[in-house]
Amino acid sequence: MGSLGAQLKQILRRLRRAPMFTAITLITIAAAIGANTIVFSVVEGVLLKPLPYPNSDRLIGVWLTAPGININKLELSPSTYFIFREQNHSFEDIGIYGNDSDSVTGIGEPEQVRALLVTDGTLPILGIEPLLGRTITHEDDSANAPKTAMLSYAYWRSKFGGSPGVLGKTIIVDGKSREIIGVLPQDFHFLDRPDAALILPFQFDREKQHLGNFSYDGLARLKPGVTIPEVSADIARMLPIVNRTFPAPPGFSIKLFEAARMAPILYPLKQDVVGDIGNVLWVLMGSVGMVLLIACANVASLMLVRVEGRRQELAVRSALGAGRARIAGELLFESFFLGLVGSVFGLAIAYAGLRVLAAIAPTGLPRIREVAIDARVLLFTLGAALLASVLFSAIPILKHVGVRLNTGLREGARGMSQSRSQHRARNSLVVIEVALAVVLLICSGLMIRTFRALTHVDPGFNSPAALQTFRIYIPESQVKEPERVIRMEQAISDKLAAIPGVSSVGFSTKIPMDGNGNFDPVFAEDHVYAEGQLPPVRQFKHVTPGFLSTMGTPLVAGRDVTWTDTYQRLNVALVSENFAKEYWQDPRNALGKRIRVATTDDWREIVGVVADVYDDGVSEKPSSSVYWPVLMNNFEGGPTEAERGVAYAIRSPRAGSASLLNYVRQAVWAVNPNLPLDAIHTVDYFYSKSMARTSFTLIMLAVAAGMALLLGVIGIYGVIAYSVSQRRREIGIRMALGAQPQTVTFVFLREGLLLSGIGVAFGLGAAFAAMRLMSSLLFRVSPVDPFTYVAVCVGLVATAALASYLPSRRAAVVSPVEALRAE
Repeated sequence: MGSLGAQLKQILRRLRRAPMFTAITLITIAAAIGANTIVFSVVEGVLLKPLPYPNSDRLIGVWLTAPGININKLELSPSTYFIFREQNHSFEDIGIYGNDSDSVTGIGEPEQVRALLVTDGTLPILGIEPLLGRTITHEDDSANAPKTAMLSYAYWRSKFGGSPGVLGKTIIVDGKSREIIGVLPQDFHFLDRPDAALILPFQFDREKQHLGNFSYDGLARLKPGVTIPEVSADIARMLPIVNRTFPAPPGFSIKLFEAARMAPILYPLKQDVVGDIGNVLWVLMGSVGMVLLIACANVASLMLVRVEGRRQELAVRSALGAGRARIAGELLFESFFLGLVGSVFGLAIAYAGLRVLAAIAPTGLPRIREVAIDARVLLFTLGAALLASVLFSAIPILKHVGVRLNTGLREGARGMSQSRSQHRARNSLVVIEVALAVVLLICSGLMIRTFRALTHVDPGFNSPAALQTFRIYIPESQVKEPERVIRMEQAISDKLAAIPGVSSVGFSTKIPMDGNGNFDPVFAEDHVYAEGQLPPVRQFKHVTPGFLSTMGTPLVAGRDVTWTDTYQRLNVALVSENFAKEYWQDPRNALGKRIRVATTDDWREIVGVVADVYDDGVSEKPSSSVYWPVLMNNFEGGPTEAERGVAYAIRSPRAGSASLLNYVRQAVWAVNPNLPLDAIHTVDYFYSKSMARTSFTLIMLAVAAGMALLLGVIGIYGVIAYSVSQRRREIGIRMALGAQPQTVTFVFLREGLLLSGIGVAFGLGAAFAAMRLMSSLLFRVSPVDPFTYVAVCVGLVATAALASYLPSRRAAVVSPVEALRAE
């Protein structure tokens, strides 16, 4: 055997002589390898790669469950945090954290920035060392300690120009002065949370804590050798200690918390960060894997044609003494060369595709920052290239090396049409391509049906693109009196309503689908509760007159809250339709009934029933909600409740435009120039975000299905076209004996339809088995939805018929005289 360099030169020479074959093969391989590399990069970055923290396998997320009040997943409270930290036997340390949004004033224009609230152990648990200064300590996190803050690297650079002298300076956060004690490193990202500008200590006062306020995420670092079941048992041991150590909140009893039957739920921290996205990613990985198999089948078909054309050459070489191993090795080497070159182009496609993916990926896709082409991805690409090379070279080698070479000279000397056995391999490949295409098209079709079902759900509001929203927060340092807070917020609302083009304005503590939420149990006066029994929790929303009408949320019964209700602090409330039906069957029966939260609260009369709103996205059940005024007395055990942080909703055809936002800022700052605007979005932003994962999955599956369909159609076209070219003599004889052009066309059309029909049958069988794995991704669509299956089958067969008809027409125009003369 010649040297490797000599073989490479021969391969390059042969490929230059067949530019069409070379181009189609490389494009097919590059597209398939590129798609697989993109998806594997995401799978590796999201699911396989460990978290970027020291000994991340010992990090866990700490949650609770409360089956007694129908809460599957409950956050931690300060009281549970203190007991878990002080009395555990399993942790090196535990921390809790939460998102916040704070105003920063005194440095340029007022601005609202993201903040991360942490206990002093949270950053050390993750092994985070500051770039400048020091981290938050136990002294910083103690009650009544001086206020301190850490800066993110990006905020340090943008706000302070990256000056090392920032340490020791003060900034005004929510009206309070804080000393800057440290700057975080540039590559710091806290789990998968949006990057925060400020990191602030909680400074909980242990002596003032009670059993309520389950609002904070928890994480812990396990001691070496400790398992999650051991930690779970340890936390279960401590939960009764929490109930014995801290008092119940005002208006509640210890028995109510015991009746909740709290228990621990623990996850490896990576699983806590990733969530349930794994199902989506493995489905996508399987889909592009099928595309790779289809591409291999297509390239194998091309290789068969190419090797068929070299039969005489290979037979001559065999007769001159070239062994089977040598010929097979040369064919395999050529396949490896094509596979590797195609993979290099595929990597280029993947690099560009990942940049696009980073821009269009849904907000809910975790760890997107960690998705990159690294050593493991390169190894995967190399493995995929080698596997593809073996797959698409195996059939040509098995078919033409050995016995076929022995007959190559004899068959080459005869001018006969090829036998049926010579087409069997290519036909089998086409059947495989069609079957896999059917599976992918059904996947894509089911996701299209799911997306359509989601868009037909009434979310409880209308025209979201015409609703502009933003948040403000009025700190107590600016306005202390509760009623003055509400009057300032109303004054802002009046200014906004005067903006040209604005048809209505309202404000509330929650915008549908914005991810914010406040939940608590609600008692109904006419229902009897056993001693210690807690009613189910409901979502709380504090609203003003006009907010519901601005959102387009209809009243099912009764009336809206009024400003008289608000300022006179009348005991009124609204409830959602599903809440009313749960207790009183008919929404109208809820009017006049009374509800309250704490046993020390006043009973509040239900004056209206509101249509259900899908606060958690249209794929989830609408929340059972209670709507309260924004100003109340004696609520949740407190004297006066005034909502200082509210979100405004503005209905205007100019929503989202820069000109409207300029008017909005001027209106707010005309009332209070120290109020920054936060979370400036249209409601359509939240609505689209709620369906982002479905949209992302749909796009990715549609691309995979489109590639599969294209390759399958090319395969059918190639088989029929090749069959026509190889059977010209037979066609000429038939035409000479009187066969009609339509009859000849139908012979080849029937061959293409037969191949596609067999492929569709196999594909349906595979789809029935595989689609049940997609059931968790579907919404109001069955995994065996007959409409989708029929549409895919009919569409694919029709496409296959067209792909077969085009080359079949060539058979009808074959001249008998020219065909026979050529033989």
